[in-house]
Amino acid sequence: MPGISHAHSVVEPSPLYKRVAGVLVVLYAVLTMAPLAWIFLTGFKSGPDSIAYPPKLVFTPSTEGYCNLFTTRSRQTPEYIAQLPPVAGVCDAHARGNNMVVVGSSNFPPRFINSLIIAFGSTALSVVLGVTAAYAFSRFRVPGKDDLLFFILSTRMMPPIAVAIPIYLMYREVGLSDTRLGMILLYTSVNVSLAIWLLKGFIDEIPREYEEAALIDGYTRLQAFFKVVLPQATTGIVATAIFCLIFAWNEYAFAVLLTSGEAQTAPPFIPIIIGEGGQDWPAVAAGSTLFLLPILVFTVLLRKHLLRGITFGALRK
Repeated sequence: MPGISHAHSVVEPSPLYKRVAGVLVVLYAVLTMAPLAWIFLTGFKSGPDSIAYPPKLVFTPSTEGYCNLFTTRSRQTPEYIAQLPPVAGVCDAHARGNNMVVVGSSNFPPRFINSLIIAFGSTALSVVLGVTAAYAFSRFRVPGKDDLLFFILSTRMMPPIAVAIPIYLMYREVGLSDTRLGMILLYTSVNVSLAIWLLKGFIDEIPREYEEAALIDGYTRLQAFFKVVLPQATTGIVATAIFCLIFAWNEYAFAVLLTSGEAQTAPPFIPIIIGEGGQDWPAVAAGSTLFLLPILVFTVLLRKHLLRGITFGALRK
């Protein structure tokens, strides 16, 4: 009919496009979540079920993997086990079912605590140093600013393994090898370049007029920074903190070379969980599941700030 246009809007997608996009998003979500779901399920399998071929999708749930993750066991004779008092818990029952007894706790809890202290400590230090340096680069005339920023960024271009040996020798001389402080300083030095570059972009988007108005009202430069700039840069700070935390939480190469006991983190410890006759895959899967939780909780709690931080400055009025 005349006067009726069948042209589609450039902004509003067609129903077919929405359906296709929805299917692709769901398919992508399933593909990316499948390995995580498999790890989670493996943590509740028994040893034989975890290595069964073909893989078992239907199995009897068991907490043996989590018990093996948190306890240390010793093999004993059936006669010795028969003389023991009744089982004291689920983990003791699993151990005695395999002719073993629980002799103590494992090293996983200390390693997990080390990961928390080192990752969150280095993240906090990286964000503090990054936001102050980014503010200086954004607001003041720094001689050779572009060259300095490129030099800072270039520190992220070198693979960690290329400098691991020199850092190991240096740490051994100054007494920082296998210490939490040494790992915090190392991860901070790696993350601070990323923090500066990310936060400088966010601070550049904050109008200078806000600070000028605060200075006219009698604020000092430092007061204007804390009361005007930082609240406006919250989204960028949160986004930067999440990216820095993910690197420090998952880092493996430095943790393997520079730690062995006191300051060892979870990533190098989980793969070496040895069970009877080989790798204890339920315990490895249980440790991997628990290792994912802090990052997941931290990201979910701050997801609104993260989404705003990623898109901050994408649209200009």
